[in-house]
Amino acid sequence: MVLAATTRRLCRGLLSPSNARPPTILHKTLLPFLSRQVSTTTAADSHVTLKDQRIQTLAELKIQPYPRYTPPSAEYPLMDIAHLHEQWDSIEKGAKLTDEQFSIQGRIRSKREASRKLFFYDIEQNGQTVQVVASLQRASSSNSGETFASIHRAMQVGDIMRASGFVGKTNTGETSVFATRNPELLAPCLHMIPTRSGLTDMQKRFRKRHLDLLINPHARNALVVRARVLAYIREFLSSRHFLEVETPILSPTIGGASARPFTTRSVAFSDTELFMRIAPELFLKQLVIGGLDRVYEIGKQFRNEGVDADHNPEFTTCEFYQAYATLEDLLQTTEEMLRGMAQTITGSFKVRVSKTNAGGHADHQVIDFAPPFRRINIAQALRDRIPTLPADLNNFDSAPQLVAILQDAGVPLPRPLTMPRLLDRLIAHYIEPECTQPTFLYAHPSIMSPLSKTMDQANATSARFELFVNRTELVNAYEELNDPDIQKSNFALQASERDSGDDEVPAPDAAFCAALEYALPPTGGWGMGIDRVVALLAGVSHLRETIAFPIMRPQK
Repeated sequence: MVLAATTRRLCRGLLSPSNARPPTILHKTLLPFLSRQVSTTTAADSHVTLKDQRIQTLAELKIQPYPRYTPPSAEYPLMDIAHLHEQWDSIEKGAKLTDEQFSIQGRIRSKREASRKLFFYDIEQNGQTVQVVASLQRASSSNSGETFASIHRAMQVGDIMRASGFVGKTNTGETSVFATRNPELLAPCLHMIPTRSGLTDMQKRFRKRHLDLLINPHARNALVVRARVLAYIREFLSSRHFLEVETPILSPTIGGASARPFTTRSVAFSDTELFMRIAPELFLKQLVIGGLDRVYEIGKQFRNEGVDADHNPEFTTCEFYQAYATLEDLLQTTEEMLRGMAQTITGSFKVRVSKTNAGGHADHQVIDFAPPFRRINIAQALRDRIPTLPADLNNFDSAPQLVAILQDAGVPLPRPLTMPRLLDRLIAHYIEPECTQPTFLYAHPSIMSPLSKTMDQANATSARFELFVNRTELVNAYEELNDPDIQKSNFALQASERDSGDDEVPAPDAAFCAALEYALPPTGGWGMGIDRVVALLAGVSHLRETIAFPIMRPQK
């Protein structure tokens, strides 16, 4: 209440006719939405009263609050604000191009009343803003001074309006539209937009995403970066003759990753239990078996797991599968894609990024995407860092030694104590912290990768790599296992882990193994977390910033 009262006093002091000052000074000193209270101060303490008063005022002025949309007249063709700036920002100060008449439309970001005969607006459309100068002198001759002032006082910050006039520049050099017609209200805003106080609380921001986008420019930027990343990936893969496909979101089986799924039931199929997919991998490989040598899918995955800066239950991935590709092919493709993406989105190979540290503060780094990326052999790196590491990292008998190593290092133990989880925890503790700059981790112990071929005769290490950037995994790729018998054996090994209590391990997929018997060509498979890449390039530290409407805990 104190803030609202202060705002009202400030608006009255700055904007009343008796205290008028040059409009350019007002434009530079007032925050957007500051003048929201100018003509509605009596209703500021109750949005219901404010709403009723606004509707009544519009009715008295015979202004339809929610008109059916009609294009502007041919005399004033519609002009995009971005195009307006491109075409006329170069004209001289004080120039008035009275023959260049058009209409613009968008949201009122700020409004200044210099006098009852002179009003200034900032109108925003799709992230671009232009000033509108409305003066009684240029208005329609049918307007009296009182009518002119009443109509403009009825327009409020947040409203969607159309302004018609000619282009020019003020004496201070600001490109403006000089209105020659009364403003047209297209939709009123009936609530305060708290730009002055701001909207920084995470819960409020993501529960009212529409307000977040109106107030915080970085929120909009993250979504714009997301769209550009998706467009870049599609163009990159399409130019290399990949075919975009779609695979099922709902299925009676799951596979392609280890994660706890979301479940539902189908009424149409006799109350059958269905799973929301955790990965599209097995479906995409069956398409390669079917003769589609290069396929990719960009789509949602769903994993019933925790939420933090790097994880969200609903997330987007890109996976592609390329017949007759080696691991080295996939490494080079990854370097080319990330280098080009960084250059296209940010204008440079070097990207400034942030990541929340253990203390809750953001660490800032400059990431260099110029290839070649660093490479670390996981098996060798673990042996270099842990002298007591057991010789066989694929033997379940080595688990007690791995547990002892983690305990001595003060690392929390995973549950359950399976070999893949223990090895993953070791890698996370000893190697991943070194991966600020783009780093390929390769040669994982084969027990960690049941869908991958191995790269040595002893079958000890996988033909697999992960790309880490800013200590976060972005890409996982490998040469796909195409031997159906070995695949069945690996699935059986996973089943034993499931029986030991690891409920994230999927059940064996017999249908996929049967499909492998029709011959999967030697194939490279590759997957990227889109949300993480967007967060990196947009310079935000939490995945929620990259998602238009992230899921939130229900309010009590």
